[in-house]
Formats: sequence, structure tokens, C-alpha cells
Amino acid sequence: MKNHITKIVTFAILITTLISCKVSKDIETPKDAFPENFRNASVSSDTTSIADLEWKNFFTEKDIIKLIDSAVARNNDLQIAEKNIEIAQYRFTQSKWGNVPQVNLFVNASTSNPSDNSFTGLNLNQAIGAKHIDDYSAGASLSWEADIWGKIRNQKKGAYAGYLQSEEVKKALQTNIVANVSRGYYNLLMLDAQLDIARQNLRLNDSTTNIIKLKYDAGQVTTLAIQQSEAQKLNSAQLIPLLEQNIAIQENALSVLTGSFPNSKERSIQLSAIEVKHNTAIGVPSALVSRRPDVKSAELALKAANANVGIMKADLYPALRITAQGGLNSFETSNWFNIPASLFGTVAGGLTQPLLNNKRVRTQYNIAVAEREKAVLNFRQSVLVAVSEVSDALVKVEKLQQQETFLKEKVKTLQQAIKNANLLFKNGMAEYLEVLTAQANLLQSELELADIKRQQLTANTDLYRALGGGWK
Repeated sequence: MKNHITKIVTFAILITTLISCKVSKDIETPKDAFPENFRNASVSSDTTSIADLEWKNFFTEKDIIKLIDSAVARNNDLQIAEKNIEIAQYRFTQSKWGNVPQVNLFVNASTSNPSDNSFTGLNLNQAIGAKHIDDYSAGASLSWEADIWGKIRNQKKGAYAGYLQSEEVKKALQTNIVANVSRGYYNLLMLDAQLDIARQNLRLNDSTTNIIKLKYDAGQVTTLAIQQSEAQKLNSAQLIPLLEQNIAIQENALSVLTGSFPNSKERSIQLSAIEVKHNTAIGVPSALVSRRPDVKSAELALKAANANVGIMKADLYPALRITAQGGLNSFETSNWFNIPASLFGTVAGGLTQPLLNNKRVRTQYNIAVAEREKAVLNFRQSVLVAVSEVSDALVKVEKLQQQETFLKEKVKTLQQAIKNANLLFKNGMAEYLEVLTAQANLLQSELELADIKRQQLTANTDLYRALGGGWK
């Protein structure tokens, strides 16, 4: 029996060695998917990037760091992603046992009562003088499939790619959460600044209204002037509850991101005190595959698709299976442990080839090939989106800086214009409409300036995220 087992195992190993070549050729990630440089970026071969920075080093505001810390620790979506990683790890561990023979222990006891008129019953009565026969067995069975065509090997590769992909999905989620928290905080600071602007403007409108009333009493203006001044003051007053509403909503959104119930958020800094970073280190586009999680995930999806093609291809070819069974067997319990007389053993090996279901297996293979081709296109699309987002962020950083320069000058001019208009109006050298118009223009410009500052800070965050930063 030992010689038979040795022969079968040797035969299996020989076949495996001779024909265990790759059944299907893997498709690599296309190298031409990446451009040489980003649009709106200077030509550079420098591979360093701000995405290499940990988010605690990229953001300098302690309030943002505190909020992101809370989000990373308590965000429910991130915790779900952690569980998905755990599940994928279990699946990968499970796939490692594909090459290990399956061994089962068994203990069987049975009794058979054949008919007296049956051949078995007649012979049984003559042989042992009984009308029934008992059978007692105990032993172990072994089953093993030789990985001739790399099916099990590809199952491992696919499971490992799935495990790594689940980690990249979690990283991608974290980059979005980090970016969303910072965007929310900057938006909150902008709303605070706009609320201060609205209140200051309301006080200015009130002062102007009082002056117009004095001129009305002196007979220098009509009631129309008072009505228009009051209307403008109400416009400024209307902004205050609207901005307070938006502040509360933004605080609630940040609460959800940080895994807490709605509450107010601490602000220890004003929007005007934050310095806008001018980041120039962006690296080269080809580095996105290692830095940006969604691009890396698309690459791993292609590897999983390659593995699945190999699995489906292997199903088209014969499978070599070896089975063995051995243990103790007796029809009398008293002889069960009579060794070696009660020992038994069987060894078998065979090749199985799908026939009637070959068309179904072939179709599954064609589907796997098509899925792989789709994975290549998905990879190209992920790179396209990533490069586009980086380019968008770069042009925003550049053009928003220019807009801020012009808007600051505009605000400065309007502030001087209001001073002049008020002075001229008091001296009767300007109409009240000129004063009201100047105040309205200043309010709008100051609100826009606060928004531009917010957009600049957000653009830097978007650039950081687009390059793959935020998951470290």
C-alpha cells in the first residue's frame, strides 16, 4: 500500500512539474496611462510631493488637527472599512489552505438485515449463522487536488489582491474624510468672518440712517431717502440669521464626520489669521499609483482580475485529485482492535475533465477575460480622474491668488470711497444714494473676499487630497 501511495504522489508531482506553467498571461497596468507632467505645473523630474506629508504635518491649525483626530478615531464609515479589511484578511488566510490536503476523521457503525430470500441473506446465514451483519469502522480520509494549472495559486493571488484593495479603499475614504473635515472647518471660519462683516455693515447702515434722518429733519432730504436707507439696513440685518443658520448646519455636518452628535465647534483662530500655503512640490504623475489610494485600488483590481482569468482558465483543463482512506474495520466489535487484521486502506487518483458543462465553464472564462479588460479601462479612468483633479487644484491655487490680489485692492478702494462719501454727504456735497451704493458694494466685496480666502485654503486641501495625501 505504501508503494502505491508513493507511485501516485510521484506521478502527481511529475505532472505538476511538467505542466504547471502559466495557463494565462497576466496583463500589466498600462504604462501609457500617465502623462509626463500635470497641466498648470512646471516641468520637473522631482518626485517629492506634499502628499508624502502626514496630515498632522500638512495642517497646522490645532482645531483642524483635533477634529481630524476625532474623525479618524470615531467616524463610522472608517470603522466599517476596518471591518472590511478584517474580513478580507480572513479570506486571504483561508486561501492559503488551498494546497493543503483535506483530512477528515470518521467513526461509522451500521447494521444490515437483508431479506431471507436475497442472495446476501442466504449466504449470510450460511456463513456466520446470523440474519444481520454489523459493520464498525474508524479511520481517516484524505483528499488532495494537485495545483497543475495554477488554480489554487491564482486563488491566493486574488484573495491577497482583495485584501490589499480593502486597505486602499479605507485609505481613500480617510483622504476624503480628512479633506471634508478641513473644508468644513474653513467654511465655518468663512461664515464667522461673514457674520462679523454683516454686523459691522449693519452698524454702518444704522449710522447712515441716523444721519439721513437728521438731514430729513433739516429738510435736506425726502422720506424716500429714509425708506431706502432703512431697506438697505434690513438687507444687512437679514444676512445675520441666514449666516447663523449656515454656521449651525456646518457645525452639525462636522459633528457627523467626527462621529458625534450635533454640537458647537471650537474656533481658536480667525480666517484672516490663517496663512495660505503656496505648495509647489507635486511630484510626477506616475507616482499617483503609489500615493493615491483609488488609483492603487484600481491597479489591485486588475491583479485580482488577472487571477480570476487564471482560475477560470484552469477550470477548462483536467483536474488531478488524489484520495486515500485508512483505519480499522470489523463486523464484530470484539475484533475491532485486532491489529493488523482489522486494518484497511484505499488509495485512488484520477483526472476529471468537464464535458457536458464545458460550454458553461468556457462562458465563465470569457466573462473573466472581459472583466479583466474592463479593469484595465477602470484603471485608465482612475488615472485620468486623478490627473484631472490635480490639474484643477493647481489652476485654482494659481488663479484664486490672483483674484484675491484684485479683490483686496477693490475692498481697500471701497473702504476709502465710503469715508469720502460719508464726509461729502455730511457736507452736502454728495447724494445719499452714493453713500448707500458705496456701503452695498463694500458689503458684497468683503463677503467675496472672505469667500476667496476660504476657496484658497480649500484649493490647497484639494491639491493635497488629489495627490494622494491624507491617509498617513
